[in-house]
Amino acid sequence: MELPKMIRKKKNDIVKDLGSSFLWGLEKFIANNSKIPTTPILNKEMFEWSSILEDNWMNIRKELDQILKHKDAIPRFQDISQDQKSISKDDDWRTYFLYGFGYKAKKNCLRCPLTTSLIEQIPGMTTAFFSILNKGKHIPRHRGVFNGFIRYHLGLKIPEPAASCRMEIENYTFNWEEGKGVLFDDTYQHEVWNNSNDERVVLLVDVIRPLNFHANIVNKALINTIKHSYYVQDAKKNQEKWENLLIERKLS
Repeated sequence: MELPKMIRKKKNDIVKDLGSSFLWGLEKFIANNSKIPTTPILNKEMFEWSSILEDNWMNIRKELDQILKHKDAIPRFQDISQDQKSISKDDDWRTYFLYGFGYKAKKNCLRCPLTTSLIEQIPGMTTAFFSILNKGKHIPRHRGVFNGFIRYHLGLKIPEPAASCRMEIENYTFNWEEGKGVLFDDTYQHEVWNNSNDERVVLLVDVIRPLNFHANIVNKALINTIKHSYYVQDAKKNQEKWENLLIERKLS
């Protein structure tokens, strides 16, 4: 590796480490000011938008099916966010982004107009994408960035038997179901398996955690800072590159 690249990489690693420590230091403050429980699994019924997504899951699935016809042209997660290499190095976790940290993947969204219109109605939505796990894929234990977000999965394509696709988070285990959603805090350690013989697909949505007034101001300011960080901007550039590649391959 050339010296300037080595220096730049070291600098980025230091910034990342300091950033992680700072974010984790805020988690107690966020937890103490949360308007919803801070348990690993959350009650999705607290949010009206979850039932709207579930009521429309079959139409979302129809748009997904058109995307999956070109699955080999869909980027691996680590092609978008290089940080994901720590938990996925193969070709078996692919992501079709609609939104990423508040940035709209406009060309991708054009191919999924109904799904886009639904997620854009979700208050505090920052990220939404189809998360595609190939058969046999295992994602090792990991945790999310920080607890200023909560995460929702809507089951869209879940192979049989249901027990073959599962996520363990803390002391909880759940299996996805088609047309059903689950809401959770991804800063708890969690692990994912697709032990079936087919692909598993969920619509993944990140939403800003409801907080008391002052904590909400701090949380949104922090999210805006992260949005403009090197890591998010690099992922944004990668996503735009892949969107253009999909067009070149005539994904319709």
